[in-house]
Amino acid sequence: MTLPDGRLLGWATYGSPEGFPLLFFHGFPTSRLELSPADSIARRNDIKLIALDRPGFGLSTFQPNRRILDWPEDVRAFARHTNLNRFAIMGGSGGGPYALACAHSLPPEMMSAVGVMSGAGPWEAGMREDMPLTAYTIAGAAAYCPRPFSLLSDALVGTLRWVATTGPAIKRLDALLDELEKRYKVPDKVKAPDDEKLTKEERREQFLRICFDGFAQGSKGFVQESRLLSRNWGFKFEDIPFNGVKLFHGTLDKNAPIRTARYIAERVPNSILREYETDNHYSMGNHVEEIMLEVLGRDPTDTKGR
Repeated sequence: MTLPDGRLLGWATYGSPEGFPLLFFHGFPTSRLELSPADSIARRNDIKLIALDRPGFGLSTFQPNRRILDWPEDVRAFARHTNLNRFAIMGGSGGGPYALACAHSLPPEMMSAVGVMSGAGPWEAGMREDMPLTAYTIAGAAAYCPRPFSLLSDALVGTLRWVATTGPAIKRLDALLDELEKRYKVPDKVKAPDDEKLTKEERREQFLRICFDGFAQGSKGFVQESRLLSRNWGFKFEDIPFNGVKLFHGTLDKNAPIRTARYIAERVPNSILREYETDNHYSMGNHVEEIMLEVLGRDPTDTKGR
């Protein structure tokens, strides 16, 4: 769709076309394709899962000088364009701050629920001390030398795209995906007859699309968001008027340490934090179905297809 300022906003719909709308904000640095594997989950639970590309990612036009607080206006424009009067919101990882920005700036009556899954934390909560060296270096490069860093990122992504098509890389990637499938296997109790078994080639292609689609327009969006996430987000958690923001976080998360989620939960009025004692940033994906249902206020033990 075209936004009022002429920018394009990319989006994709999964699940049930007539289901209740749940807007999903993708992680960093992916795109609307991130939750495509959850299509069958959304279908069997009568959820219309709508994933939006943030500016500079996937299909959405890059927006110079944007702020995190600009995102709620894009969401408002999307809701108006698609005749959504009421919807739920869920942000995953790097999409978490944008879900909280909507809870801060959109009229509470527009949103039936706001959820954050493994959300990125603000630096004032201690992200700087706990974040991996690679992430810290990326944030510094984005802040102090964005142009050279963007050129370097473009070259690196291009190289990785090529490497991913070579025989040795394909074998290693298939082995990695096999290992991840075993390590983070979806329990049989949450599977349904409509869950399709992908071939190795289909699984690999899906994984690579998810990884690279965020860079479809180059790395400007990636560099910009690296800077945005490592600065003040532009609003106070204490000022969020939405009642009952739900946070879901693994205690073993290294990408976004649990103390940052606790920091947010202590400050957002009437928020609810559910901690997963044995999960990290990636294994939280095993709980995406129950989390979506809890965000929507449904009983996770009474889903369709089970």
